[in-house]
Amino acid sequence: MRFHVALATASMLVLSACTAQSTAQTASSSGTADVLAPDMATTLDVASPDGRNSFSLSDEGGQLRYTVSRNGEEIVGSSRLGLRFLGEHSLDANLKIVGESRSETDSTWEQPWGERRVVRDTHKALTVEVERIDTGRRGFIDIKMFDDGLGFRYRVPNSGDVAVIDELTEFNIGPETNSWTIPARMYNRYEYLYAEKPVGQLQLVHTPATFEKESSVHLSIHEAALVNYSAMSLEQNREGVLEADLSPRSDGVKVRLDGDILTPWRTIQISDDAAGLVNSDLILNLNEPNKLGDVSWVEPGKYAGIWWEQHIREGTWGNTPAPNRHAATTEATKAKIDFAAKYGFNGVLVEGWNTGWDGDWFNNGDVFSFTETYDDYDMPTLAQYARDKGTRLIGHHETSGNITNYENQLADALDLMESSGVRAIKTGYVADAGNIKRVDENGVAHYEYHDSQALVDHHLKVVKEAAKRQIAINAHEPVKDTGLRRTYPNWVSREGARGQEFNAWGVPPNGPDHALDLIYTRMLSGPMDYTAGAFNLRPNEMEPVGEDLLRNSPASRIEHTLAKELSLYVALYSPIQMVMDLERNYEARPDAFQFILDVPTDWEESLALDGEVGDFAVIARRDRNSEDWYLAALTDATARDVSIDLSFLGDGDYEAQIYRDGAEADYESDPYDIVIENRTVSSADKMELSLGRSGGAAIRFLKLDNE
Repeated sequence: MRFHVALATASMLVLSACTAQSTAQTASSSGTADVLAPDMATTLDVASPDGRNSFSLSDEGGQLRYTVSRNGEEIVGSSRLGLRFLGEHSLDANLKIVGESRSETDSTWEQPWGERRVVRDTHKALTVEVERIDTGRRGFIDIKMFDDGLGFRYRVPNSGDVAVIDELTEFNIGPETNSWTIPARMYNRYEYLYAEKPVGQLQLVHTPATFEKESSVHLSIHEAALVNYSAMSLEQNREGVLEADLSPRSDGVKVRLDGDILTPWRTIQISDDAAGLVNSDLILNLNEPNKLGDVSWVEPGKYAGIWWEQHIREGTWGNTPAPNRHAATTEATKAKIDFAAKYGFNGVLVEGWNTGWDGDWFNNGDVFSFTETYDDYDMPTLAQYARDKGTRLIGHHETSGNITNYENQLADALDLMESSGVRAIKTGYVADAGNIKRVDENGVAHYEYHDSQALVDHHLKVVKEAAKRQIAINAHEPVKDTGLRRTYPNWVSREGARGQEFNAWGVPPNGPDHALDLIYTRMLSGPMDYTAGAFNLRPNEMEPVGEDLLRNSPASRIEHTLAKELSLYVALYSPIQMVMDLERNYEARPDAFQFILDVPTDWEESLALDGEVGDFAVIARRDRNSEDWYLAALTDATARDVSIDLSFLGDGDYEAQIYRDGAEADYESDPYDIVIENRTVSSADKMELSLGRSGGAAIRFLKLDNE
């Protein structure tokens, strides 16, 4: 790993008295000042390296309040900070700033896999010490200012056994600010369609939440490095003021800690436009470096799987009541392995291989075994068959939200996967929100939210145990991503949003704007296993295949053109990408399938070139292992023309292999109209593309040998 670091650190105290007096004493070299008189208000300011973003913190009136400005425009108005504890004095009132220290950092670090190989971390840091003047209790606020936003967190050393009952963090962004959000703490976890509305109409919403000010400045509020704490949602208590709302534990408190209090970073990504949010590395930069060491065993790539069959009801997860329809059989898995090997995919996911799926598995996570296979699934034979073919099995552990049952079997389950040559496991936590089952040492069942402290701890335990066996984790129905993939690079992807499977269920499909909403909201937190690549865009409008397996719902369809489905392999980042449709559908369209075969999943660089939240996006990425570039352009239900400046390309000529909407392409009337063509282009060119309704384009720029 290469580092280029320039550090400049100073300890100073900059105090702005808000009264006529100005008698503040200079901080000592340790960064601590004398306690000031209660009637003295202190204000500290820190700006980003480019000076455009600024953060101001004040203790006026005994409360900590902050503002954020960009280019002199106040984009977050006066907002409160503080913590409240159960049964003891809190850091919420009678507070005084008593010291501060500052530093500057300009460094780079390398991702073992990711949207870009080299990440630059350039920020100015301010640490503020505060004291509750009536009790002497002290704590710290750490602030880091970047050109693409900021993060701040609370630190309270030596707190002992403490229960956090409220976090007072506010984000005063105004009632008229536009927002794109999903509801929080509802039964379907994070799996909702995004709503666009003014902040004044919000209630309780998940993060990342994206906002646009009247000046067109874009913000995303989220958190980074969520460890041993509860996840933060945003609740509107006063009009236009969003307050941190921590997911409660089953005992009613928000967080229980023993020792130091160290909260996640509260993050605000800031950009002059929507595309700038996509280009931000702020969340990653606020996480700790890799703790696993050599992770060359983590394998980015594409995988096939036994998964879509069950969703479109060509097969079942369980072995009853229709044994002849069980999808995860030895024979079916061998066929899927043959398909993966033929086309160079490095994994085959199999769902429904283990006992526990029969009956009401959704509500009975107690019965899953993670080591016992169904009789018609021969794991040792299949593991060897996959090895012989040059691919691997991908494991699947569905818990139905019973984390104790899973943890009790975790070591044996992971050992089985390791011995079977598995390098990645998809975990699942299908359960209504608030219905995660945790059984304590006395056998008493407790029920938790998917983003509570108990689940935050659980997911990290699974990731660490998997890493010991050189296994990567792709969690579905997970806790949200907060950048911990930097610290634990085997946490390769996760779901945490409404994915492709909703398009098969006879419910309203995801809609033309959903993938575009994801780019500017959920995807800002990290990789998503969306499972793109549908080639049959009307899977449930076929002839029925049996009275108990009717597939004729007009609500079950993919509301994209074929070209847009291809574009998602570039637009929705994940180091692992599923080739999710059935083999017969790909092999019926080998010309379009070629893009899926070519597109990589690991990148040297990524650039969002243009776009608006929910409307359209243009994203380019350079392959980490070649000089080739790939580009995605996609739109919502509005057909549009986009002009793309190709100056991101390197020197010389490229063959642009273009997969674009045809003249008649329309997600409703003709989703399959696709034009595949080649052109020679260079960085001096512009490319004009016409996108149909909910259409798109996927382009490979193959570097030509100009010698």
